[in-house]
Amino acid sequence: MTLQDQLDRIRAGFEAQAPTAALAVMHRATRDLRDTGIAERAVREGQQAPDFRLKGTSGGEICLSEAHSGGPVVLTFFRGRW
Repeated sequence: MTLQDQLDRIRAGFEAQAPTAALAVMHRATRDLRDTGIAERAVREGQQAPDFRLKGTSGGEICLSEAHSGGPVVLTFFRGRW
C-alpha cells in the first residue's frame, strides 16, 4: 500500500466520523487556501527548502541546514485547531 493510499484511508475514516459542520468548515478553508494560489508557490518534492530557524519542542532553536547536515530531515507542519 502506498503512502497516498494510507493517507486516503485515514482521510476517509476521519470524514466518516467527523461532524458535518466541521467538515464543511475544513473543506471551505482548504478551498480558500487553494484559491490564494499558495500551492503554486510551495516547495515541491526534490526542491531544496529555504533555510530557517525556529523554536524546537524542548525550547532550543533548530536550524534546518544544521539538522540536514546530519542526514535527511522530515518536516511536519501543524496547522493548529480548526
